[in-house]
Amino acid sequence: MKLEAITWQRMAERLAGHLDDSRGPAVEERTWQRVGIDGAPAAGTGVLAGELADALRSRGRSVLVVAAGDFLRPASLRFEFGREDVDAYLGGWYDTGALWREVFGPTDPGGSGRVLPDLWDPVRDRATRSPYAELPPGGVLVVHGPLLLGHWFPFDLTVHISLSEGALARRTEEAQRWTLPAFARYERETGPGTAADVLVRADDPRHPAWTGVR
Repeated sequence: MKLEAITWQRMAERLAGHLDDSRGPAVEERTWQRVGIDGAPAAGTGVLAGELADALRSRGRSVLVVAAGDFLRPASLRFEFGREDVDAYLGGWYDTGALWREVFGPTDPGGSGRVLPDLWDPVRDRATRSPYAELPPGGVLVVHGPLLLGHWFPFDLTVHISLSEGALARRTEEAQRWTLPAFARYERETGPGTAADVLVRADDPRHPAWTGVR
C-alpha cells in the first residue's frame, strides 16, 4: 500500500475539498455529511478533527465536532467486570445506542439537525446536561475517537489513523496500557485500515502519511 507524506493541515484541506465535491442538494433536502475519524486515544484523532473543522469553516461550511469519548456509559456499567476488562472495553464502554439516537439520528436525511454534543462526564460520572447544538442543513458532523468502525455508523467518509504496535505501546499512557490487547483485537476483527476510506499512518505524529481518499 502506497502512502504519501503530508501535513495534518494539508490533509484536512484535501478532505474538505472531497466533501465539497461530493455534497448533494443538502439544504433543499435537509441532509448533512458525516465524517468518522477513527483511532486509538494515542493516535490523537481530535487533532485531525479540529484541522478538518477549520478547513471546512474556511469554505463556509457549518461543522460540529463530537468526541466518542464524551459518550461513555456510566462507571457502573463500564466497570461491571473490573476496571481493566478488555471485552467490556471493546463492547461496553461507549454508548453506541446514544450515538445513534442523539448524533446520527438527527442528521439522517430529513432530520432535525439537533445534535447532543456530549452525554457523560467520566470524571464526575454523571450526565453532562449540555444543550443540544443546531447543525443547519448542509453542515458537516465530525465524530472522532476509538472503535468507531464496525458499528455500521452511517458515515459518508471514514478515516482511520493507524499506529504500529510499537508506536501504539510507546504513546499509550501507562495507566491505559491494559487497552492494548483490545486494539490488537479490533485490528484483527474489524480491519479498520482496509474498512476506512482513508488510511493515515502516524507513528511519528509530526510526519503523517496517508493513502488519500480511496
